[in-house]
Amino acid sequence: MNSDRIEKKVDIRAPVSRVWEALTDHRQFGEWFRVKLESPFKIGETARGNITYPGYEHYKWEAVVKSMDKEKYFSFTWHPYAVDLNVDYSKEEPTLVEFFLEKTETGTLLRVVESGFDKVPAHRRAEALRMNDGGWTQQMVNINEYVTKK
Repeated sequence: MNSDRIEKKVDIRAPVSRVWEALTDHRQFGEWFRVKLESPFKIGETARGNITYPGYEHYKWEAVVKSMDKEKYFSFTWHPYAVDLNVDYSKEEPTLVEFFLEKTETGTLLRVVESGFDKVPAHRRAEALRMNDGGWTQQMVNINEYVTKK
């Protein structure tokens, strides 16, 4: 495993437009990602909400939207595995999460890259990398199931 980045990909049997919608419509994103967002994604703004995964409902979700290139690229920054309610993570350098969409013969290749773990404080870097690696594996399953069931 690379110490600075996570990369996952999934082939989704759906048009790029459908995958883009599931990624960038805040309500649809929330359904497969398991977070209830307060408002739509807007470049330069912080998206906020509560995690809806059972047992984690008391956790906040927050990310700053960096870029939205329609049906090609979506990115945000966030604080990886920020689960200690007694810690202020705002002083830490966030990681960058990037989604790349590519049209294929059978639908869409979706790739997610999260980078910048080398800037996460040393005392929590390995755990954040490990937990997000597993998290992105599951999220690729989640978006694939969400997009192909509708």
